[in-house]
Amino acid sequence: MSDTSNGDLSQPVLPGRGASDYERYLRTDELLSLQKTPEERVHHDELLFQTVHQSSELWLKFATTEVDEAASNLEQGQAAPALRLLRRAVLSLQYVTNQIEMLNQMDPWEYHQIRVVLGHGSGFDSPGFRRVPHVTQRVWKAFDRLLADAGLELTELYQRGREHEELYQLAELLTEWDERIWVWRFRHYTIVARALGEQTVGTQGTPVQVLGKLIAQRQLPKLWETRSRLVELFDAERGGE
Repeated sequence: MSDTSNGDLSQPVLPGRGASDYERYLRTDELLSLQKTPEERVHHDELLFQTVHQSSELWLKFATTEVDEAASNLEQGQAAPALRLLRRAVLSLQYVTNQIEMLNQMDPWEYHQIRVVLGHGSGFDSPGFRRVPHVTQRVWKAFDRLLADAGLELTELYQRGREHEELYQLAELLTEWDERIWVWRFRHYTIVARALGEQTVGTQGTPVQVLGKLIAQRQLPKLWETRSRLVELFDAERGGE
């Protein structure tokens, strides 16, 4: 650690570019150079478009990293730290969903000026979007293994949740994670439909209305099927009284 007791604390001590340690640690020179310059933009709102999508990629990187680490914890039988990581991941998806609301501040006609410079760029190519299913399936397999080790089916876990609190909390957080993925994809779809209409073909040849059908897919369908099964079991018990 550098000794700054006798030095000028306003001067940076970290290596790298930037006039201050704040700028060097966060690499703001590189970060703020990743957007098009005013001279490169075909429209003023390109900065808005890039800001929303670049920051979304950062939050998705963080969220999927947390889910992946939670999976690693569960694979080692450590439920408690996984709970904290999954909560952080869920909150990150809320941020991703909330910030895309900014795209509704773009005029649909003016958006087309940006659309023509996207090339074949599509949200399907988002690194964060592509990583979500991978980490989701990994954490689900780890959770499912813990459930099996406890000798439980999902329906039993919900019926006896107080006896298996950590497993119950994990099931609920995984449900919320899957729900947040759905909400994010649905909100993204409605924003695209609002800008382009539902009959339009997207940048990679996919009709906007097809996107609407894709968002109905669940990443973790067993969690939702279990809820239907619980209704059946509850009604059957009542019918037998």
